[in-house]
Amino acid sequence: MMKKKIQVTDEEHRRETDKTTENKENSHNTEANKSMEADMHPSEEYNNTAAGNKSAEEVTDKVVEVLKVTEEKLAELQDKYVRLSAEFDNYRKRTLREKMDMVKYSGEDILLKIIPFMDDFDRALSHMDIVTDCAAMKSGIELIYSKFSDFLKQNGVKEIESVNSDFNVDLHEAVAKVPVIEEEKKGKVIDVIQKGYFLQDKVIRFSKVVVGE
Repeated sequence: MMKKKIQVTDEEHRRETDKTTENKENSHNTEANKSMEADMHPSEEYNNTAAGNKSAEEVTDKVVEVLKVTEEKLAELQDKYVRLSAEFDNYRKRTLREKMDMVKYSGEDILLKIIPFMDDFDRALSHMDIVTDCAAMKSGIELIYSKFSDFLKQNGVKEIESVNSDFNVDLHEAVAKVPVIEEEKKGKVIDVIQKGYFLQDKVIRFSKVVVGE
């Protein structure tokens, strides 16, 4: 009995040993298979790496292209800015010069219209020494005066009517006061030393007057 039991135990030990050996062989075979599979597909990993490199190159090319376009647009905008700045500076200088000329020559038109009256006075003065008819000379001077008065009216200049009117500080400048007998003349303008004038509705020169008191 003892011998049979020992034989059974040895048989079980052998079976356990075979099973362990088989498991080791299976494990080794599995690792070998994995290694073989990895060796069988090297091109797939290479293809993935190549695809990644190609994608990175495309992105880099696009970035470079965008930067190039941006630089060109920036250069174009800078050129436009410089041109506009130069044009504005020229415009400012031209406008300033025109304003200065306008102020300097603003009276040109009116003076051109006054010059003919100087011609009339020159002719009158040149005949004054040789003309014996005083009435004709007086008539000529009155004609010049009338023409000049009409010219002033046409340009909005009119005389301030002052004699026998109430003294008005907005129109008159009193240069003297004289006593008067008539009660109605007190506080009124009784004489004009220098005429005053309106330009449209604006007083451009006050009348210098004598006021009764």
